[in-house]
Amino acid sequence: MGWGDAWPRNGGNSARKLGRGFAVHQPPMTDRSDPSMDRDVLLDRLAREAYRFGHFTLASGRSSDHYVNCKPVALSGSGLALLSPAMLALVDIEAVAVGGLTLGADPLVSGVAMAAAQQGRALDALIVRKQAKGHGTGAWLEGPLPEPGARVTVLEDVVTTGGSSIKAVQQLREAGYNVSRVVTIVDREEGGSAAMAATDLELVSLFKLHQVATRAKELTA
Repeated sequence: MGWGDAWPRNGGNSARKLGRGFAVHQPPMTDRSDPSMDRDVLLDRLAREAYRFGHFTLASGRSSDHYVNCKPVALSGSGLALLSPAMLALVDIEAVAVGGLTLGADPLVSGVAMAAAQQGRALDALIVRKQAKGHGTGAWLEGPLPEPGARVTVLEDVVTTGGSSIKAVQQLREAGYNVSRVVTIVDREEGGSAAMAATDLELVSLFKLHQVATRAKELTA
């Protein structure tokens, strides 16, 4: 079964019965043969479920009127089904694994690895801890570890200054892996790309913050 087979076939907002009194509400069907339609649906999901306008303090310590939390989308089955192939298309073609800093990257690396398998591509998932495991092996990395020298692409949900991504890259490089690309869902365009370029990293994004903010404004107009 392909990842598109899980979507409802009758269009509109549908509900699938799960025993007496229970139903799962599913999003409208899109044409899985048209990636641009999937991109539009994904942008709408992010604008509705991940974006907020107000006064916020970000993880970087900066203040902003724009807040993006992709977890409500990435942790939903239908949202991850949209995100995974879209991010996979941006992964380094020579990569044998995708990795990222816990917690934001956890569903992303798993989803992208599964999307790759469904396309016949071998790609493993790695989780980078924020600190070494306090027992057992004391490992920083979780997952099927590639051979030293293997190429790994780092995944991120939102990039502001790039600090979280760079921390993940540093741990992967110290483990002997070749990392040259970071793929993020949303780039806030607040210096992350320049910070990564300074460490020989290319930042690639599905969307820029202004695209998500503009769509959110359109949807609430």
